[in-house]
Amino acid sequence: MISYLDHLTLAGSRQAYETLVGRRAVDGRLQTGNVGLTFGSGGAALSAMVFATRALDKAANLLERRAVPTTRGAMLELSTTATHGVAIALVERNARPAASPAIVDEAAAVSALDHVVVRTPNPERAIAFYAGRLGLDLRLDRSNPRWGSRLLFFRCDDLVVEIAHDIERGISDAPDELWGLSWRVPDTAKAHARLKAAGIDVTDARDGRRPGSQVFTVRSHTEGVPTLVIGGIGRW
Repeated sequence: MISYLDHLTLAGSRQAYETLVGRRAVDGRLQTGNVGLTFGSGGAALSAMVFATRALDKAANLLERRAVPTTRGAMLELSTTATHGVAIALVERNARPAASPAIVDEAAAVSALDHVVVRTPNPERAIAFYAGRLGLDLRLDRSNPRWGSRLLFFRCDDLVVEIAHDIERGISDAPDELWGLSWRVPDTAKAHARLKAAGIDVTDARDGRRPGSQVFTVRSHTEGVPTLVIGGIGRW
């Protein structure tokens, strides 16, 4: 049913994300190698996920059979009751748009999204929805007391929808929250230097959890979205 994550919608400044990503938006859409960004006003900083499907009618029928109410317009919007509070829609698309033109050295620009993070107070409920109803591929289910969290990784083409649960807070029926982004770059050092030179507050680079990777946190110019940059890894 789902081919890939088509785009994310953010509240706030397109210009801030052009600086962060190192690419110029075209017709209001900022496109990396595997996902686009569109910009609205008001609401949560990171406000919606829109997935691509090759056949919207078939997707609508399948979701109906899986007890997910939808509203059909330009996109197929899923009921936020069914999605547990996260705004999710599907759009019919046969191929991704080309990446937006880089305004910096490609090695220092964001190449793609590595993962989008959703926080949940109920991980079993999240598995039932993202795997059972949306049909995403659950690749990892791991609890780590050191991190105080249970992480669920759902593969969606060449990126991950990561569901994070704070173990100490326990289980509840509260809504999920579309929360953070992790971007891939070809060269961590060049990307880090570029962002610092642009006046963006970034932490020092450090070793990531994946062998051979390096990461750093972006602390400004994200329009309130918790943001990580990761290098030293390829695509899935």
